[in-house]
Amino acid sequence: MGIMGLALAWETRIPALAQRERRVEPFRGHVAAPDAAEAGRAEDTVLAAACQSGDLRAYERLYSLHGARMKNLARNILGSSTDAEDAVQETFLKVQRGIASFRGQSSFVTWTFRILVNTCYDVRRSRLRKKEVAADDEQHRDDAAPRSEPRAPVAHPSLRLALERALAKLTRHQRDVFLLYEVEGFRHAEISSMLEISQAASKNTLFQAKKNLRRMLEPPGGSYAAGAR
Repeated sequence: MGIMGLALAWETRIPALAQRERRVEPFRGHVAAPDAAEAGRAEDTVLAAACQSGDLRAYERLYSLHGARMKNLARNILGSSTDAEDAVQETFLKVQRGIASFRGQSSFVTWTFRILVNTCYDVRRSRLRKKEVAADDEQHRDDAAPRSEPRAPVAHPSLRLALERALAKLTRHQRDVFLLYEVEGFRHAEISSMLEISQAASKNTLFQAKKNLRRMLEPPGGSYAAGAR
């Protein structure tokens, strides 16, 4: 599937090829100092407790802190700003309905993003089912219809468009781990909790994703790779 409007908040770590591109929507996060990290964990705990007590202001705080990042991730997974908005809204409803089940095994924010990712998966499955039904209907209507000639491919597509297409060819897990790590800046420990996989699996999946992207994005003859040597 396509990933249109990809919000690439990263500088790709694919050698040589992406060094020619500027960052798009750069991720503004940074490695927190110990005091800041401790303060973040404390706020996460307080926020979770407030949400569990039914304080609506806590949900507003959660949205103000992480709403934009949640929309960015959902848009990258789903390829649609409208679907991303809907997924984030649905996520907050699920957080409110399921807050009693939060036990603190992971951070509250990580738990929330796990719900968001699963919500996006539900949207993708729903899309697939609708496409399959529509394709069957279209096939019945068009079996006897004349076929139009396909459009010629766009010459020299931009790296960004090429990257969107390459990402769409990755497996679901490779694409999602890549987006969570490279675009959204999550650590493997957080990704493993969101996707319910081991940290080792997260790291390996990221390695395979980047390897596949390099293969798909490198021009014939490996001119970029050759120039990097």
